[in-house]
Amino acid sequence: MLKIPTLHGLRFAFGTLSVFPVRVSRWDRGAARGGMLCAPVVGVVVGTVAAAAGLLLLFLGASDLLAAVATAAVPAALTRGLHLDGLADTADGLGSAKPAEDALRIMKQSDIGPFGVITLVFVLLAQVAALTEAYAGSWARGALAAVVSATAARLALTLAARAGVPAARPEGLGAAVAGVVPGRAALLAALLVSAAAAGGGALLGAGDGVRAAAAVVLSAAVAEVLLRHCTRRFGGVTGDVFGGLAETAATAALVTLSLG
Repeated sequence: MLKIPTLHGLRFAFGTLSVFPVRVSRWDRGAARGGMLCAPVVGVVVGTVAAAAGLLLLFLGASDLLAAVATAAVPAALTRGLHLDGLADTADGLGSAKPAEDALRIMKQSDIGPFGVITLVFVLLAQVAALTEAYAGSWARGALAAVVSATAARLALTLAARAGVPAARPEGLGAAVAGVVPGRAALLAALLVSAAAAGGGALLGAGDGVRAAAAVVLSAAVAEVLLRHCTRRFGGVTGDVFGGLAETAATAALVTLSLG
């Protein structure tokens, strides 16, 4: 009985959060719940592919900077840039200082405004700089940063889809997944991801284990601040807000891992 929802949940997660050729056969709330709970699993896969790209370039003699650029580019490619687009749209909506209805209309437009451009530039610069610092430490720390940040980014989606967080619109991906994850399940997911990050980091040293766990916790906290601000401004979450949360969490995790 439990295997069927899990399978549909995985399909929902990979089919909506990545470009991997996975057919989503169910779009009901149950599948959405499983999908958002499985979102960190997608992050592990995306992060592993990103780390592999960076390590391949290092093996071929590339610089830490070039490896970092490739590592940052892979998640964008594996999501068709949807999270970055969501970040830009969210920045435009928040930066407009307009009422919720007008801000949501701005976010739905296909073009990117000045707030979105500026936000994208600084976020991507921060990600590349932090990954460069990680690779400068060692190839293993760079790979760890890639996996932890991608997983933390998707954990932010799980937490944002918890019960009690409303949708800003009656349609779209945001409405499909808003409030589908029980609060206790979201907390359990956060604990499991933090523990897994700590375990992975501990393979490189005790300090790395603590830093990896802290990266997950701090990224979730930063994403939560943004989530609450967006909920107040827009009346709830949208697909764009989910994308913005993912990129914000990934950046916060990378910056945390680059410190110390």
